[in-house]
Amino acid sequence: MRWKKLGWLFAPDGGIPWMKSHAANPFGVWLEPGVLRIYFTCRDAAQRSHVASIDADLERDFALGGLSNEPVLAPGPPGAFDDSGCAVGHVVRVAGRLRLYYLGWNLKVTVPWLNTIGLAIEDPKTGRFERYSPAPLLDRSRQDPFSISYPSLLHEGGRWRMWYGSNLRWGSEPESMQHVIKYAESRDGLRWRRDGRVVVGLSHRNEYALSKPFVLRDPDCYRMWYSYRGCDEVTTYRIGYAESPDGLAWRRLDDQAGVDVSAEGWDSEMVCYPFVFDHRGRRYMLYNGNGYGRSGIGVAVQES
Repeated sequence: MRWKKLGWLFAPDGGIPWMKSHAANPFGVWLEPGVLRIYFTCRDAAQRSHVASIDADLERDFALGGLSNEPVLAPGPPGAFDDSGCAVGHVVRVAGRLRLYYLGWNLKVTVPWLNTIGLAIEDPKTGRFERYSPAPLLDRSRQDPFSISYPSLLHEGGRWRMWYGSNLRWGSEPESMQHVIKYAESRDGLRWRRDGRVVVGLSHRNEYALSKPFVLRDPDCYRMWYSYRGCDEVTTYRIGYAESPDGLAWRRLDDQAGVDVSAEGWDSEMVCYPFVFDHRGRRYMLYNGNGYGRSGIGVAVQES
């Protein structure tokens, strides 16, 4: 697999108070044929994350427009599971309305943060998302006692399937988290069954985190792209890749991911948070570069 980088697309210019920086975690939903609405995570001056969107016209060389003038989803009230911020996980259309499965986070004292998974549902009239509940959809549990993060979902065979991040432990530094990818199932996308199964684990020397999986099912197999960090002497994120016959038994093939940092520029220090989609017989990837999305969103096309 090899990806050709088509270039940088977007980063906030700092002119909007709640969108001072970052365009992280890009996730696209077709607004109309050829026009992709890209949801992304931005930050205000206090580093609280919000969800925003911008539209890309693929028929006009990814021409951009329609930047949201207010948050699609803003942090929750003080004390809520998402009062420090909310970040894009997975967006899917159900019965004509979009569901935004998102990461809600709190700053903590004994450890840096606590992440959980929330759900917000689109109001078709306003385009904004309203929280399904003031509480997390997936919180800490016996199976996930420390912290959980970004989900990727598929609906197939009458069941919902989720791949999500989970800490195996915490220590005094983020490098101690051992953040891996686990699996859950649901009949309705609301109530989830978890057994604590790790489906993609750590494998590189010094590796300590896998983040934000994105799963597609092709006719021959399931494919997963994700971010990983702490590989050998490389401490910044790289994009990894894995394949599975059933979505449960995965084989990491990071050397086949086909995309890496550039020699210079906006994605010269890291590449992360991939979102993969098909259009007119070609496969594309949206991804982030330096600074966990601070430098913005870029796009690549698969060549082989």
